[in-house]
Amino acid sequence: MTPFSLQESVSKQRKSLSKFLGNALREHKEALAAVFHKADDLNDYLRKALRDLPYSKYIYALDKQGVQITPTIFHEGMTTVDFGRDRSQRPYMKHMLAQEHPHKDFELSAVYISKNQKRPSVTAIQAIRNEDDEVLGYLGVDYDIRELPPAEEIYEEPRQYRQIKGDPAIRSGLFLQQRVESHMDRQLDSVMAILQELMLEHGVHHCQIHYSSSRVTVWHVDDPFVYRILTMDELSDMSICLAYPRRPYPERAIVPKEDIMKIFKQFSALRFADRTIYLRSGSLNLINGFIGLNFSCDGTHYLIYDEFLQKGLGFWFGVDEIKEDRQQMLDDILENLCQSGCKDVNQIIHLLDQGEVPSELSELKADERHYIHKELKSIMSVYEAGNGVCAL
Repeated sequence: MTPFSLQESVSKQRKSLSKFLGNALREHKEALAAVFHKADDLNDYLRKALRDLPYSKYIYALDKQGVQITPTIFHEGMTTVDFGRDRSQRPYMKHMLAQEHPHKDFELSAVYISKNQKRPSVTAIQAIRNEDDEVLGYLGVDYDIRELPPAEEIYEEPRQYRQIKGDPAIRSGLFLQQRVESHMDRQLDSVMAILQELMLEHGVHHCQIHYSSSRVTVWHVDDPFVYRILTMDELSDMSICLAYPRRPYPERAIVPKEDIMKIFKQFSALRFADRTIYLRSGSLNLINGFIGLNFSCDGTHYLIYDEFLQKGLGFWFGVDEIKEDRQQMLDDILENLCQSGCKDVNQIIHLLDQGEVPSELSELKADERHYIHKELKSIMSVYEAGNGVCAL
């Protein structure tokens, strides 16, 4: 079956409960009308009705103005604490008493927190009428949500892009802070490689990368209810993969295998593109394809992986994508920087890692600096992986 959205799921469940509970209460309205003005007989009938009404918690009667005229009866006894209580201003009674609904016979309240048990509850109200169709009063029955029949299907998270604002205190001080290089930032390439391997071959279907605190939280298909925390002590060693059993790529996964590293690299781009507004954490779920992003301003964003990959840095930081006519200019800058030698190149990389802007790149936009940063690191990694001799 197709999963429902949250609103559709709630509406469907309310409709089902209204039909079920309404039918149950309707069976008692004629008998209640016969004893409604006989206090002892009314209390006796309510005790019997409570036993007959499935899932019911409390039962009571109200007069036609919405004032309680009986004790509140429950399965273990009764209490008079609510006797004489005016319920006319409760939302469910307002609907029943409204003049525009003179023939309304049944109302199911919205879910609320009960006064006594402090648990999610609902109240069903049934109008009691005499033979002339005049309202004598109302039957009220309270239900504990935990004891009602459960929903048949779980709702599906909306798949459109969503943005949720964070802590106002953090946003107000945003420009007083800047990114500090973390332990993970310095080893990000190896961290991404390990995570890709865990997701492709070792059953990790969901991960959340915490860049600023240098840790990763993962969920495994064999034990999906439990998360595991990987610190940089574990993420610094590729042999961590041996601790996770080999598992085929999940059949339910909608994220293509080849897109996993693309997503991680886009996370990296958002981490280093700006020293003030930067990515603090990013999550990827292979099954539903959701990407979660939390930035230094404490804003959080959710979107599907393919939409995420289509958006460049310009979407997140309000800058333009690198245009074709500027690509040659950036390549010329790269060539000139490389000609300056290893020492100068490493110094530029270090400054960019720290979120600082080298004077040589001060005229470039954030996405253009990120391009230079990435290319310089890629070039230097070739030499570092070789014999250690820099040919620049």
